[in-house]
Amino acid sequence: MKHAALVLAGLLSMLTGLWLAVQPFAAASADFAALRDALIQYSGILSIGVMSVALVRANRPVVIEPFVGGLDKMYRLHKWLGVTALVTTLSHCLLIQVPGWLIDLGWLARPAKPVRTMPGDAVFPFFQNQRGLAKGLGEWAFYSAVVLIVLALLKWFPYRYFFKVHHLMAVAYLALVFHALMLMPFSYWAEAIAPWTAALMVVGSVAALRILFNRVGRVGRGRRAVGMVEEVTFHEDLRSLEVAVRLKSCWRGHDAGQFALVTFNEKEGPHPFTISSAWTQDGRLRFIVKGLGDYTKLLPDAVKVGGLVKVEGPYGQFSFSSARKRQIWVSGGIGITPFIARMKQLALQTDGKRIDLFHSSAEIDEAVFSQLRLDAEKAHLHLHLLVDGRDSRLTAQGMAHATPQWRDADVWFCGPAGFGQSLWRDLHAMGLARGDFHQELFNLR
Repeated sequence: MKHAALVLAGLLSMLTGLWLAVQPFAAASADFAALRDALIQYSGILSIGVMSVALVRANRPVVIEPFVGGLDKMYRLHKWLGVTALVTTLSHCLLIQVPGWLIDLGWLARPAKPVRTMPGDAVFPFFQNQRGLAKGLGEWAFYSAVVLIVLALLKWFPYRYFFKVHHLMAVAYLALVFHALMLMPFSYWAEAIAPWTAALMVVGSVAALRILFNRVGRVGRGRRAVGMVEEVTFHEDLRSLEVAVRLKSCWRGHDAGQFALVTFNEKEGPHPFTISSAWTQDGRLRFIVKGLGDYTKLLPDAVKVGGLVKVEGPYGQFSFSSARKRQIWVSGGIGITPFIARMKQLALQTDGKRIDLFHSSAEIDEAVFSQLRLDAEKAHLHLHLLVDGRDSRLTAQGMAHATPQWRDADVWFCGPAGFGQSLWRDLHAMGLARGDFHQELFNLR
């Protein structure tokens, strides 16, 4: 989480610094028109900058995964980029439109039209001639981007539509690149701001084109495998579906704690599910899916033995690797999945760490609980199983009481976000260092 926040803060700080270098006195200017023009440029630069990085993230570049803490953190960064783009885009639109509305109402005097000077180079008159087209195209692209970003942020908007509609953002972005290039002040090209902004637009445009041509499977193609559903088990009490897949094509292997983008239905598109099995090079993967949304609730009736499945990955940095000789795992509900995979792995090859696993469940399924106890025994770890309404609520204080040596451990958490935030806040207040709390994000959207 911290690395993702630093990426966003660093991007905004860099663009702000570059803008201030060419507009050092804009904020102190008494000329409303000049100040407005400067802020229009500033909001536009921020908008195109964060959108560029968001488009790059949408291509799922695994090379930068370690720097932000995993693909789940990259999804969270993508959300923050979307929120920032929404704010800056709306600000840009309002800065352009509101003064015109006020002039039409007679509340504001119409400023004198600025005289624009151009270098003698023949390229610049071409830019000048495209300004009208760029303004019109940019206006509709901004409106489209706002609508698409809002839809992406609304969780009730069905994923199957979000997945398809969100690709239209690439079209809006390319229109905004044209808008930005044609309307960027000529004076900027003599400063550092233009090359840096242009570089962001170039990488963003390449990413947008890859997304638009993804119909031939370019994004994630090298990490994709095809498999067949080999076994389906529905745990009714837990409202979860366990699916065993036998791969028919090459899989590079995975570490316990990683997840994959799984396509059970082409119309629905890929969904992220944590892999619940250790990799033994036998071509088999297991996934446990909780019925939390419209799509996952329908999977028990839709997934059948013999059906084809696309699996893309692996992704994620929830790797259980640390220098600590003791670990504490905490899971809530379906958050147990990465820990199941790790227990399977430890049963094959121990890492010598002393481990306590605290699992909190709202439902009871004795068959599943028996399997958890068996996995814990084979992995040589201590399982603390708590059921809501039967046992006391899991808290940082209760966990510390059950594991007196908790200060010698690092904590690995996967479960509901609110639960994780509360646990981290209390553990941090008790002295746990930030670097010793590892959290897999439960929600990617």
